[in-house]
Amino acid sequence: MAPEATIVVTTRDRRDLLRRMLPGALAQGDVEVLVIDDGSRDGTDTMVREEFPSVRVERSETSLGLIAQRNRAARMARGDILFSIDDDAEFADTSTVSQTLERFADPRVGAVAMPYVDILLSPHVQNRAPGAGSWVASTYRGTAHALRRDVFLALGGYRAELERQGEEPDYCLRMLAAGYVTLLGSTAPIVHREAPRPQPDRTLALVWRNELLHGLHNVPLPYLPVRLAKVLASAALSAFELRRPAPVARGVLEAATLLPRTWRARAAVPRATYRLDHDLRRRGPLALEQIAARLPPRRLAAPPARDVDHASTP
Repeated sequence: MAPEATIVVTTRDRRDLLRRMLPGALAQGDVEVLVIDDGSRDGTDTMVREEFPSVRVERSETSLGLIAQRNRAARMARGDILFSIDDDAEFADTSTVSQTLERFADPRVGAVAMPYVDILLSPHVQNRAPGAGSWVASTYRGTAHALRRDVFLALGGYRAELERQGEEPDYCLRMLAAGYVTLLGSTAPIVHREAPRPQPDRTLALVWRNELLHGLHNVPLPYLPVRLAKVLASAALSAFELRRPAPVARGVLEAATLLPRTWRARAAVPRATYRLDHDLRRRGPLALEQIAARLPPRRLAAPPARDVDHASTP
């Protein structure tokens, strides 16, 4: 019988961090643990097979990137709910998965933003519900979240063109337009051990490129010009404050280059959905009961078939 949940860990050349986090994943109960090895050269797949034989590991010989691998993991997973955890994060409690699964009893819930703490940066817990009940957020962070697998596949997963940075709000907005919400969790926080480090030029460029592409893909008229103007103003301010105008400008220029193709593929969400998302971003989190009447009816196309070929992808 298929497990109710699959814990997915996408990793590349971080064998020792993965070794540290896997025991906590295996302690979550009757779940599938799936490691996606994105072309590691440090023996990650061998370590998993030898030290954690109950963990399923799928290796790509070459790196495909985070978004492509998470989309691939969704097609291969056996569980109905996907838990995505970073390889430098750890479960602090053995009941995190079981408690989070309870949130999906409501069919309107498409994702849960699981509480986490960046232990090396701040003691403040992120993504924790402010009280009892169901609290809706605009998005989640890739560090620690859970997704309804059939909804994710039916909506096409993450946009591969984004590469990384910004795929979560893009997906959550499309999911909201399909009638599904993102709830904040209330479990013990995932411990994220990401160390502070300078933002690489490519990452900074992608931040602003993808902010613009997100608007071009999803934001309806008449709101689109205002959204683009705000993003451009924020990009200019970021370039000034960080004293790094070159990568910011590169990201904006990349978005401009992609404009014709993006416009042809544009599928803006309804205006009412965008206004709801705006309220969640500016005023959220909001109680589910408070916004229930504003949600569109749930719609779900038949999801693609599961990927039955478990061979490594070149």
